[in-house]
This record gives sequence, structure tokens and C-alpha cells, in this order.
Amino acid sequence: MKSAKEDRRSQRTRQLLSEALIALLVERRYDLISVQDILDRANVGRSTFYTHYHDKEDLLVSEFERMLDHLTQQIARRTGGDGPALPSLGLFRHVREHQRLYKALLWGRGIDLLFKRGHAHLSGLIEAQLTALAANQPPSVPVPLAAHALAGTLLTLLQWWLDHDMPYSPEEMDAFYQQLALPGALAALGVPPAAP
Repeated sequence: MKSAKEDRRSQRTRQLLSEALIALLVERRYDLISVQDILDRANVGRSTFYTHYHDKEDLLVSEFERMLDHLTQQIARRTGGDGPALPSLGLFRHVREHQRLYKALLWGRGIDLLFKRGHAHLSGLIEAQLTALAANQPPSVPVPLAAHALAGTLLTLLQWWLDHDMPYSPEEMDAFYQQLALPGALAALGVPPAAP
């Protein structure tokens, strides 16, 4: 069993590596960043890096998934678990706050990796929410398929928003997502629309 000191040290190392990668992403394209660049910036040894991550992609995806989990927990606390509490508004706000980072990922092809792995992670989060909503009757569309479609729509809208220099606010983008994606998915799951 790990001691609390080892756990804190491990968390600190992960934080240093994450901060180093983010700082580098703002400076240059993702595909031009090496593991050695991350190690130098974080002042962490190679064996320590590989104790925590397989490669720089694993570091990037782990941080993105951690952020998605954090957003989902915040939303669940605010809503008390009622309704389709998907992390869409929180995700749009996060991307707006870290616009330089996500633009750097777009330029360096890192966004493709995040979207692929993020899609799987978001699908799982959304599936759990939809399963709870559709518990009263069998849906006409399988819940995993509906979750996959909702996650794909959300990520596609995020990429469009970044590609077009964010012409709408996070709140507007969330409203567009809610209008475009949720009514059909919820109807297919037999979930009645929320009262206005």
C-alpha cells in the first residue's frame, strides 16, 4: 500500500508534467513537442515520467479526461443529478478560458487525439446520465448509440467553434448544442421533454 507521502509526490509529479506540457503547447505545436522537452520543462527524470505515462499522448489524454471528470462532478453538484446534466456548458466555458491552448492543439494535430479519446470518455459520461434518464421504459435507440451520437455532436461543435474563432459565447454554443442534439436523443430514449 502506498503511503500518503508517496501519493502526494505522485500527484505533484503529474501536476508538474501537466503544467510543463500546457506551457509548451502555448509556445509551439503539439507535434513538435518531445517527451524530452516536457521533462526539461518539468525538471523530471525520464524514468519518473514513464512511471506515470506511456508517452506524451497518454499525458495529454489523461489531463483532458481528468478535466472532463471534474466538469461532470461540478455539474452534478449544481444540478443535484436532476435532468440531462451533460458537461456541455462547462466544456464550452473551459475551451473559451483556455482558447490559446486549444488553438495550439488544433495547429499541432493534438486535437485529433483529444477528440478521439475524449469522444470515448464523453460517451461514457453521457451514457451514464442517459441510462438513469431512460430507466423507466425501454428506449427505441440503444443508450450507448445515443451517448455516442451526443458526444460526437458536442465535439464537432467544439471543433467548429475553435476553427471559426469562437464567434458565439459558451452559453450560445451550449444552447445550440441543446437544441440540435438533445430533443431527438431524449425522444428516442422515451424521456419526456423538460417543462419550459
